[in-house]
Amino acid sequence: MESFSLSSPSSSARVSTALHRLPFLIPKPPAAATPHFSLYVLRSPRRHLSCKSTPIDSSPVREKKMDDELELSNVLALSKLDGRYWSKVKDLAPFMSEYALIKYRVLIEIKWLILLSQLPEITEVPCFSNEAQCFMLDLVDEFGESDALEVRKIERVTNHDVKAVEYFLKQKFQSHPEISKVLEFFHFACTSEDINNLAYGVMLKEALKCVLLPMMDELVGAICSMAKAYAHIPMLSRTHGQPASPTTVGKEMSIFAFRLSRAREQVSQVEIMGKFAGAVGNYNAHMVAYPNINWHSVAEDFVKSFGLGFNPYVTQIEPHDYMASLFHSIDEFNTVLIDFDRDIWGYISLGYFKQITKPGEIGSSTMPHKVNPIDFENSEGNLGKANALLTFMSSKLPVSRFQRDLTDSTVLRDIGDVLACSLLAYRNTLQGIKKLQVNEAQLHEDLNNSWEVLAEPIQTVMRRYGVPEPYEKLKELTRARAVTEESMREFILGLDLPEEAKSILLELTPSKYIGAAAELARNIDVAIKAS
Repeated sequence: MESFSLSSPSSSARVSTALHRLPFLIPKPPAAATPHFSLYVLRSPRRHLSCKSTPIDSSPVREKKMDDELELSNVLALSKLDGRYWSKVKDLAPFMSEYALIKYRVLIEIKWLILLSQLPEITEVPCFSNEAQCFMLDLVDEFGESDALEVRKIERVTNHDVKAVEYFLKQKFQSHPEISKVLEFFHFACTSEDINNLAYGVMLKEALKCVLLPMMDELVGAICSMAKAYAHIPMLSRTHGQPASPTTVGKEMSIFAFRLSRAREQVSQVEIMGKFAGAVGNYNAHMVAYPNINWHSVAEDFVKSFGLGFNPYVTQIEPHDYMASLFHSIDEFNTVLIDFDRDIWGYISLGYFKQITKPGEIGSSTMPHKVNPIDFENSEGNLGKANALLTFMSSKLPVSRFQRDLTDSTVLRDIGDVLACSLLAYRNTLQGIKKLQVNEAQLHEDLNNSWEVLAEPIQTVMRRYGVPEPYEKLKELTRARAVTEESMREFILGLDLPEEAKSILLELTPSKYIGAAAELARNIDVAIKAS
């Protein structure tokens, strides 16, 4: 078999242009021009200047009508994500909606045809002119709601979503003098999963890069800010729910910042994979049609052009092992955040944090005094749902009968829901953090009522100087009886210790007994960078 490289002198420049001309994301519009979405399809006014698409009216009257439709669709939505919480998750729609899936399929089909035209062995598809390439790629640039709906209309006849995309492209380009001659090379030697797995791979890659990872970074940054701002504020620890050696508010926040940062890095390090090897992963049809082309090399370069890793050993489908790793990593981040939500909830219950309220906001329908920690509770609930689905998908997707079954297809369509539940939770937590205000008076009161926590340093110093049975003596002093500042001082004064050691112990208070907590909290940024 003749070896072929996409970097060969005869085709490198043209192939490079074909593979890298189009960015694999939809630019986020400015706030004033946020696109409207219906329940499942992007409602974005776009110019359709080529391919005989119909322009969409973007007049004020049309905008008002679309706002009314959006309000109605929110009320009728079956999913809370498409309804009640749409405003908090809509940033994912350009990457994880049905509209996005159709658009990325169109992108991949077009780029594959352009690549075929760059292969000198395929003389039946001459190299496209710049005008023809731009004509095709403009369809992706300007792909709008009407185009997605047109594909769906074709699907009602074909009952096959990917074949509908192929027919859509043939219709769009049948009048172009160059492209019309090679319409049958759309979807050439492809199985649907060649198109789908790359579409989902690019969708995930862009959703992570543009939405999820930045939101994770914002969360870590917000908790880092809490750690540094509250680094010096003493707080009574609780182990097993009981008073324990003091810490600082900032130190406890820094723990979560560090944990979340490491989990976030694991998410970002998962390599998203792709395949393009035909019906069962062997390039069967490719090699019969054009036996002198190194199809393995062509497929590898094509997959990598989308910023994906190449999986050479596949069946009809890319086996989704990377998805299992990715979802496990997101699950870990979410689990740490659940721990954070619950701790903040507990600190609010103890009075360590107050919540800043907005005028007109109501906490309870019957108890006017209440300000509930609803943001952290909503976050915890959505993270729990997300993790349940992430766990299911991690165990389901890598399992497929023989060379493939269709059980993964319907599950893959839930990726958007899973990411949206996570995104909603992240935004809930951030919203809750912004309402928090440390209650130093309550923190000081709890510490001042817990002098028994100084039993630890006292018995440790007693051990240093050889005082017999130090643990037992402090146990007798502190268990089942109230310990006050006076009783603790009296105990210290009666110890057989050097005066210098006594002075150090007499200077201790629960608020001062925080060890390196403040320093650890202040250094959180350095620790995260070094991890």
